Amino acid sequence: MQPKSLSEISRRVAFLLFSTLAIASAPTSSAADIHAKTMRMSLSDDATTLDPHVADLIVNNRLLNNIYEGLVMRDKDFKIAPALAVSWSQPDAKTWRFKLRENVKFHDGSAFTADDVVFSLARVLHPLSAVRSTVQGVAAARRVDDLTVDLMMAEPNPVLLLHLANFRIMSKSWSTQNASMTPQNYKDKDETFASRNTNGTGPFKLVSRQPDVKTVLIENKNWWNQAASDRGNLAQVEWTPIKSTATRMAALLSGSVDLVLDTAVQDRERMKNTAGFKLQLGSEPRVYFLGMDLQRDELLYSSMKGKNPFKDIRVRRAMALAIDVDLLLKKVNRSYGRSTALVVGKEVQGYPADLDRRTPVDLARAKNLMMEAGYANGFEVGFDCLNQVPFGEFCQGILPMLAQINIRAQLNLVSFTNIIPKLEKFDTSFYIMGYGAQTMDAFNPLQAMLQSVNDKRTGATTGNFGRYANPQLDALLDKIKREPDMKVRDAFIRDALMIARDDLPVIPLIQPVHAWAMRSNLDAPFAPNSLPYAYRFVMK
Repeated sequence: MQPKSLSEISRRVAFLLFSTLAIASAPTSSAADIHAKTMRMSLSDDATTLDPHVADLIVNNRLLNNIYEGLVMRDKDFKIAPALAVSWSQPDAKTWRFKLRENVKFHDGSAFTADDVVFSLARVLHPLSAVRSTVQGVAAARRVDDLTVDLMMAEPNPVLLLHLANFRIMSKSWSTQNASMTPQNYKDKDETFASRNTNGTGPFKLVSRQPDVKTVLIENKNWWNQAASDRGNLAQVEWTPIKSTATRMAALLSGSVDLVLDTAVQDRERMKNTAGFKLQLGSEPRVYFLGMDLQRDELLYSSMKGKNPFKDIRVRRAMALAIDVDLLLKKVNRSYGRSTALVVGKEVQGYPADLDRRTPVDLARAKNLMMEAGYANGFEVGFDCLNQVPFGEFCQGILPMLAQINIRAQLNLVSFTNIIPKLEKFDTSFYIMGYGAQTMDAFNPLQAMLQSVNDKRTGATTGNFGRYANPQLDALLDKIKREPDMKVRDAFIRDALMIARDDLPVIPLIQPVHAWAMRSNLDAPFAPNSLPYAYRFVMK
């Protein structure tokens, strides 16, 4: 059930639960228990679809990352390593050739071949796919033989392997048999066989699925990488979404679950100091930001008629000057994270530390800018806010800050299931969102968030919900896509980030530190992309 008021978002009932629940003792294990453990995992929201080519959302990627695989993967050190491809080369400037792994089987027992790569590439490039950035620059795939495939480039991509780490391969025969040749129409919430079922090559396979209740994965005993040096001992993973922060933590403390992936900031210090439990912290390349409709001449949800105040750079700058991000970081996120002026995290390729400095809060200057823009009396505007921690509390803190410059934001709480389809239809005037560079490269968020929506070039934006358009930035993104010299490429990235920082098509807020809380008998390595690679987990 969705929260009905802000008090339901911000209340702190976990303290009472912590003080009354008994802590279950950790189970013991022996050598005979290898690959015989069940891990119960909880998180705030369930995957919105099981179709791997539909939506680039962390709640989907966390689950699907354990089921589907790509040509390459991230190893335990988060470096690119062979996966379904054992090697690759470039016969010419427009071709990447991949030698595929022998004797790989899909979960239904069918053989993996080049035909599945060709099929999956075409499926990802379909207009309904929102993950086209995973094959950035690729025009088509060509079968050379059963275990060799060529990726034909429409344009060069010097970091193609970083993108391909997120390109998940489906079975052509299974998709054909189950009428899932094209991606699910996610915007219109259509249901397909592939949105409810899976057939990957990965370390775990789906055995049962109850959306928003429980999803169960079991070990794929025929996995090609069964003998991996970092292989854990899980035989089964139970995936249980629990929306209430307090209830998730109560489930962990009572022994009902073993791992909570999104531990609220108010619970982190307590978990650090509670016997039988541990907290794993990690910075992820995700940035929380405010977005605005920059395309319409009149906002959909505003008291200001005949105008769109957000099109005026002075209004956007006034908002940035009025929002005390350091205060939000301290009060809402308990200093787990850092304030940022850029749309990329500090871990990504091309990040320029010297540009990442927010202008100090200056309320007087902000009011003057509003007056100069002709909005001294301000306006009302609808504010779409995700109804989960910490977004609800960030929104609650931002409201009075904007009110000081007479921008009266009217909060509209939206569930995770509904907010992405709403934004994809551009049914918004003002919103808060987070975006992470899954490729660990700055081009990914720049393109997804800020490249012109009407741009028809391969890999065009999928997350520019404000419909920002800047020809100068588009031209730089074209250069970044093609430039093979990484120093020159980083210089182009720097220029693009400077435009985004100064023009404020979105207002960056913070780069968060993520936390996984778990029972002390679980070893669950944290990855920089905040995805659980469950095959590496060990339960003692």
